[in-house]
Amino acid sequence: MAISLKGDQEISSVPTTKSKALRINLNTDIYGTFAEIGAGQETARNFFRSGAASGTIAKAMSAYDKDFSDAIYGMEEDKRYVTQPRLQRMLGHEIDLMEDRLSRQKHPDKLFFSYANTVTTIDFAKKFKGHGWVGIRFQLDPLEGYNEIILHLRFKETDARLQQETLGILGVNLIYGAFYLNDNPKDLVKSFYDNLGSDQLEIDMINFSGPRFMYVDNRLMSLQLLKNGMTNAVMFGPDGNNLLPAQVLYKKNILALRGSFRPVTKVNMDMYEKSKKLFLAENKVEESKTQIIFEITLSNLTSEGKINERDFLDRAELLCSLGQNVMITSFQQYFKLVEYFSEFTKERMGLTMGAQNLIQIFDEKYYRNLSGGILEAFGKLFYRDLKVYMYPYHDAKTDTYIDSENLKVHPRMKELYKFFKNNGKLVNIDNCDKEILDIFSRTVLKMILDGKNGWEEMLPEGIADTIKQKRLFGYSRSRVKK
Repeated sequence: MAISLKGDQEISSVPTTKSKALRINLNTDIYGTFAEIGAGQETARNFFRSGAASGTIAKAMSAYDKDFSDAIYGMEEDKRYVTQPRLQRMLGHEIDLMEDRLSRQKHPDKLFFSYANTVTTIDFAKKFKGHGWVGIRFQLDPLEGYNEIILHLRFKETDARLQQETLGILGVNLIYGAFYLNDNPKDLVKSFYDNLGSDQLEIDMINFSGPRFMYVDNRLMSLQLLKNGMTNAVMFGPDGNNLLPAQVLYKKNILALRGSFRPVTKVNMDMYEKSKKLFLAENKVEESKTQIIFEITLSNLTSEGKINERDFLDRAELLCSLGQNVMITSFQQYFKLVEYFSEFTKERMGLTMGAQNLIQIFDEKYYRNLSGGILEAFGKLFYRDLKVYMYPYHDAKTDTYIDSENLKVHPRMKELYKFFKNNGKLVNIDNCDKEILDIFSRTVLKMILDGKNGWEEMLPEGIADTIKQKRLFGYSRSRVKK
């Protein structure tokens, strides 16, 4: 629930940056520090300008020089400054100072907070637009532990001054949201773009923690970033915490498996295991520098015009239980996914897909919005060091197995298909388990919903137990037919 705060005023649905800062300043209980590295003191400046800041700002600082910053916060092991560990070290250090220097007996009602950011703005050559970490550690009750919200942003503007102003507005939105919108994290996330536009910045990772956010699923918060158009891709790990794609994929070999995973079946895991073996056998591919991604498109999560969040969490639960990193993207076309990966690595990439998906790749209708049509898409898809690992399809009507040798594409695409196949860009997954090729997620899901028996054998070991224990995908013991 939200705290009751003093000095509240009637604010419109989307208050201005100044009115947000003023509302915080007029609350006599909220008190904290601002530590900003890399782009001046843009957030603190908004609070100073709005007036009545003396009761809110304990300290505002910018440890801009690296040596001075290290003297205050210590040096990171990797000697980098624009990182999540650096941000959390800043937040913790400033809160500890506040607790040490202010007596709780003298200030029993104070709600302490520390706000910090560490960013790099656009470089002089305008080649790298810059990025940064922003966070707040804060109390909502003097007797409670601290809550924390941490996010990562990528700047889109091409002017350092504009980026500084954007950062300042985002900082105010974060602090305001932490104190006034904490009872509705979805609205809090949405409010980050108040008085900002998607052409100014991208937010591609967020994590909530602390006593007031105990029941917040950070994977669902990732989904909000996509749903609100704040980013095109989010990632979370087996522990359910959100990951920064740029950090996970940086200079890595990447193997991606796209699917619905609704639920994950023996076929999905066979595709994963066999393609992984082929990928790791490639030249230049080291397992220690390889990242495997289970990817789901946003459109795959949408039914009846809206995203089914329960269904999303059910899929995520299973993939996380298998120890996988999961990525959700807005990229319906594979070439856009490869373009995205290429922002972070120049190493070898692989895509694992079934025959049906490969047929769609060679269908011209999916590229009508491109000026160069399918050739432009294929240029973007295959000019990188990329291979497609094709999993066969069993045609039950003719009892034939479809692979890259007998796959039929549109007659106009035949020569293009042959070109990529003959150049080793398409690789068959030959040693698949033919016993399981007729297993489909949609069949399993229908059997679960209809209460039929036998679907358990179609899933990897332990998955059926997880579905039953956590009642995923609409499973109900009472519905099971004896």
